[in-house]
Amino acid sequence: MPSTEELLKRLGVTIDPETLRLALTHRSYAYEHGGIPTNERLEFLGDSVLGYAVTDHLYKNYPDLPEGDLAKRRSAVVSTRALAGIARSLGVGEFILLGQGEILTNGKDKSSILADTMESLIGATFLNNGVEVARDMVMRLILPLLHDVDVLGAGTDWKTAIQEVAAAQKMGSIEYRVMGSGPDHARSYVAILHIGGNPYGQGTGPSKKEAEQEAAAETWKMVRPQDDSAKAN
Repeated sequence: MPSTEELLKRLGVTIDPETLRLALTHRSYAYEHGGIPTNERLEFLGDSVLGYAVTDHLYKNYPDLPEGDLAKRRSAVVSTRALAGIARSLGVGEFILLGQGEILTNGKDKSSILADTMESLIGATFLNNGVEVARDMVMRLILPLLHDVDVLGAGTDWKTAIQEVAAAQKMGSIEYRVMGSGPDHARSYVAILHIGGNPYGQGTGPSKKEAEQEAAAETWKMVRPQDDSAKAN
């Protein structure tokens, strides 16, 4: 595992070693080490800081958007999928302290764990540096997503979005065909989304659910309504 100094460099902030270790301590690791504190309280704090920073930015920079559209954009960029994507781009997974069970099931790449850890890192940044530094970090990480039509198009629920588009365009029934491989302790899945009997997007993940969501997200890029790019700009 590389030094946590490398993680701080990627985040562009300073966090004291004790708080940083806490932010990276998953409950599975804490349970195996005598019930030490976990990052869940920092996650709770970071979720609030994240929501505030994104809401403030949207309110000030999109004065003509109605409440419903503002809420949709916020939910899209603070979703588990969006935060997990940011965490993967920063290589956060390799720094998370996990229990053996999560290690064996590739917990370092699970979207839920990655997203929760990003929130705890935001909370740790707030504790050590105050709201402005934390907000600046959030904006550096989130702003590119606010200009990503594929993120904004479907919000947080790709499978529902695909169902709506398939129904509206009369494309036919939806079916996810999922295949698993690898040993039980390190299972991985590949999902292919078929609509009307035709294959569309493919997704992979450590669980069937994540593989299906990834397949739905990839399919969205192929079938999304053509006016979405105009709405997102």
